Amino acid sequence: MSKIIASNHKGYRDYAVIESFECGVELKGSEVKSIRQGKVNLNDSFARVEEGELILYNTHINPYAEASYMNVEPTRKRRLLLHKNQIEKLESKLTQKGLTLIPLKIYFNPRGFVKIEIALGKGKKLYDKRDDIKRRETDIAMRRAMRNRR
Repeated sequence: MSKIIASNHKGYRDYAVIESFECGVELKGSEVKSIRQGKVNLNDSFARVEEGELILYNTHINPYAEASYMNVEPTRKRRLLLHKNQIEKLESKLTQKGLTLIPLKIYFNPRGFVKIEIALGKGKKLYDKRDDIKRRETDIAMRRAMRNRR
């Protein structure tokens, strides 16, 4: 079972997830310790394919307090680790209009490695968000009715 450290709630709200991928991330030692403490924020993060590499932007990892001079910039660019053919597949899909790469979760896998779940997403329109809210409210109302009926 993997331990989820942070999730990107804005990603689920603002984008319709088409396909998701698990990838590794290139980190410094103090960043891993900071992630273990849960001091990471995925809001406003995104990924791009540049020169055959997948790069993660705007992910804020707080500096580890005990690392002193070994700390790095909190919002630096980080390379995501995927196989070359997966990156090429993503790059071809990203050329379509309206698709973007968003990180959804950051977690430790059972072996103890930091993994990021990125998703190919299409931006939702306002009416799509309203439909999701309406669907969620009706589901909650149905569950309540079933519970009260028993």
